[in-house]
Amino acid sequence: MLKSKIDKATGFEKRFENINTVVFEDSSTASKAVAKAIADLIQSKQKSNKSCVLGLATGSTPKGLYTELVRLHKEEGLSFKNVITFNLDEYYPMEPDSMHSYVRFMKELLMDQVDILPENYHIPDGTLPKSKISKYCSDYEAKIEAAGGLDLQILGIGGNGHIGFNESGSLQNSKTRLVALDHITRVAASKDFSGLSNTPRTAITLGVKKIMEAKRVILMAWGEGKANIINQSVEGEVTNKVPASFLQEHNNAVFVLDKEASSKLTRINTPWLVEQVEWTDKLIRKAVLALALHLKKPVLMLTDADYIENGMSDLLADSGPAYDINIKIFNKLQNTITGWPGGKPNADDSNRPERAAPAKKRILLFSPHPDDDIISMGGTFIRLQEQGHEVHVAYQTSGNIAVADDEALRFASFVCDYNEKFGIESGQAIDIYTKAAKFLANKKASEIDTPEVRYIKGLIRKGEARATSHYVGLKDEQIHFMNLPFYETGKIEKNPVGEEDIKLTMDLIEKVKPHQIYAAGDLADPHGTHKVCLDAIFESVTRLKPEPFMKDCWVWLYRGAWQEWGIDEIEMAVPMGPDQVLEKRRGIFKHQSQKDGVVFQGADSREFWQRAEDRNRETADIYDQLGMSRYAAMEAFVRWHF
Repeated sequence: MLKSKIDKATGFEKRFENINTVVFEDSSTASKAVAKAIADLIQSKQKSNKSCVLGLATGSTPKGLYTELVRLHKEEGLSFKNVITFNLDEYYPMEPDSMHSYVRFMKELLMDQVDILPENYHIPDGTLPKSKISKYCSDYEAKIEAAGGLDLQILGIGGNGHIGFNESGSLQNSKTRLVALDHITRVAASKDFSGLSNTPRTAITLGVKKIMEAKRVILMAWGEGKANIINQSVEGEVTNKVPASFLQEHNNAVFVLDKEASSKLTRINTPWLVEQVEWTDKLIRKAVLALALHLKKPVLMLTDADYIENGMSDLLADSGPAYDINIKIFNKLQNTITGWPGGKPNADDSNRPERAAPAKKRILLFSPHPDDDIISMGGTFIRLQEQGHEVHVAYQTSGNIAVADDEALRFASFVCDYNEKFGIESGQAIDIYTKAAKFLANKKASEIDTPEVRYIKGLIRKGEARATSHYVGLKDEQIHFMNLPFYETGKIEKNPVGEEDIKLTMDLIEKVKPHQIYAAGDLADPHGTHKVCLDAIFESVTRLKPEPFMKDCWVWLYRGAWQEWGIDEIEMAVPMGPDQVLEKRRGIFKHQSQKDGVVFQGADSREFWQRAEDRNRETADIYDQLGMSRYAAMEAFVRWHF
């Protein structure tokens, strides 16, 4: 069934979508569907005694696909002996045994775990002298031709629309070559290289021409972070500014997406423009707010003509006139605003986002990294404490990989110098700092931090998190450092959530017995730390649901420094005045290791406090544009119903 969903993709609405697209509930289900399609292709070739030639991709997107292919090999006997593979790209220069090498990536995730013949998989060589690259690239294409051409090419997509490392500006007839990497691409990759300065500037990539010559192409994309570029690639014009858009001209290409990556497609985002819809309360709110923002009008100023001229005449016929619809949506939006995130005591709560009782609530705020609490919901965090609730904060991971090496070296050297000056007896603690300082002083870019270095980096972040919690007003017994095991790999790549992670989370929830849980609801990266931490919370809450105390527990989701909830999704908006914005900023400043040079900056050059303030101000601006009261800033939340 999964395979047929991909195989029979024909596009849903040709007025908008120019490439066949298939949307799955999540990336795991989608990856299994693609793996099934690949397995069927391999087996059909085996029956004909033919080779199956696959073009493969790297990066976070295909990891679930390779995991499933390995499972199919080990548990269902799928053989790869007739498979020949050609990888899309490799950083240059790059040693094959480097932790960043795509050779290592492919060997660890797939090749070493299946029965493919070593001579049958090909990955661009990142060790060649530049003078030999041109001929090597020609030979690489010749090998593909000699194998019969690509039966199937698997692709991911970059934030700028690149496929392989064919960056924005690449031509449709471009060949396999050495390319300079776009700044956006390097910034996205910098998290794997502990900073932009360590990230390669060039790479070898298969050309667009060879990708377009593949008999079949499947492009996969997961997470909200890919939604905008997917929309441009699928619904926009064919342009070399968005190389993935070239696939509109391929006769057998399909985009396989999870729900989040598809969220900006017209049929998903504004389905009333595509087909007749059932106007639920949720859809009405989404449509009306989108219309008001599009027309730059307050909700109460929308007219019948506005609805008719923008494809919403059936809503008007159903629920109109415009005045009645406007009033309903205006009131619902206004009711999301509250200065009492824990509920207002002794107040009518029938139209408030939170319950009035109990007046003093137990609150458990989960923070994936040691600064997500103050960055993402610092104003609400402070407000809850000031309003007399029993607030607990749980730092789910150590956040150690986000500490720069020079910061850790400075810390370790200080301890060693202090020990030398004051003659503290040598012991295990001093040995940790001595070993760490020695390693950091000679660390190579490709090396993984030692346990001693990870310990020190974690200690730095723990101290900063504790300082923030003390600043808010919490006592030590209200501060919980969970150190979830999935995170402690020493690498950017983390383990999946495991039973121990879930047990630690359940134990803390049972200990606090909260009336409110706050959790980071970021879905931009389905394999990121935030999502894994959220999965642990969701699973824990689901398992604990039968417990009596859970009947009084509500779960609120906040968003991180990367994005905000859509205005139609927000169920609670906590306003802040100018003084509260500054108070939140001072709390963020407690995280000194994350200021003035963040390791994982992302594509945004602003510091985290700036991103948070801008995002909170933008949320307040949207409420203002729609006709609500004017505030300096707002933090937004969505309730998760378990």
